[in-house]
Amino acid sequence: MTLSSPFQRFSRREWAALSADTPLPLTDEDIAALRGLCDQLSLTEVAKMYLPLSRMLKLRFEAGHELVLAQNAFLGRENDRSPFVIAISGSVAVGKSTFARTLQALLTRWPSQPNVSLITTDGFLYPNAVLEERSLMRRKGFPESYDLPRLLSFLHAVKAGEGEIAAPVYSHLSYDVIPDRQQVIRQPDILIFEGLNVLQAPHGASVIASDYFDFSIFLDADKEDLEKWYVERFLALQRTAFQNPSSYFYRYRTLEKAEAVETAQRIWREINLPNLMENIQPTRQRADLILQKGSDHQIESVSLRR
Repeated sequence: MTLSSPFQRFSRREWAALSADTPLPLTDEDIAALRGLCDQLSLTEVAKMYLPLSRMLKLRFEAGHELVLAQNAFLGRENDRSPFVIAISGSVAVGKSTFARTLQALLTRWPSQPNVSLITTDGFLYPNAVLEERSLMRRKGFPESYDLPRLLSFLHAVKAGEGEIAAPVYSHLSYDVIPDRQQVIRQPDILIFEGLNVLQAPHGASVIASDYFDFSIFLDADKEDLEKWYVERFLALQRTAFQNPSSYFYRYRTLEKAEAVETAQRIWREINLPNLMENIQPTRQRADLILQKGSDHQIESVSLRR
């Protein structure tokens, strides 16, 4: 017996047609500011692939708001609301950060001008001292390297509509959680929650992160392309951030190109690829929307849960 797919697939052209003349509120200057290192984001890509998504999310957000109002009326409550939470998942080097920033920029420019906050799961990693104590430094980014109770507590507070909620902050320069540094969100209309394993469902867990999500997106690409992008990013960082004496990767600054490529490939194959295959890729089918990228970084197809 062949089971039908729970997803409806759209080609790039089919998806782009769903923008329905939605105006593009961003400029080339905006895109340049949003673009991450080695990402190929363009105004055309945003117009064709991001605008239809923004339009669909607006419909879902408004429908959710109407449902909350109806439920409040049923329960006899006033102003009882919680943020609409959008989760973004995918591999290292797939472009999650740029995608999340761009989506945030688009959503904040809806006519209603919602307050849109962006939080990454990097801050919920255990500090390096804890990871070293538990022999987990080479498992950084794997599910066990995250302070899951703290992450779930944060999401619970978000959906409970608490007034001020603090999230820990991570530094990619020092490769560690920053002590005594917090990002505070104050009852946003929309929260974008981005990270590697946000769709993970730990065995036997009574509560998982996705219980708090209203919509989830998985960014996908062939693993060969992901490795190529990771190496390109490593080389770009070697010329820039790694030159800073405060960088955790300062020791890599003087590597010859061949050595740097070999080092990046080793890190990818020993850490990031196993995490992708064991933990991240298996959560792909749990997403509401899957965006498949091609070797040129452009989104080639879209799969939307029916």
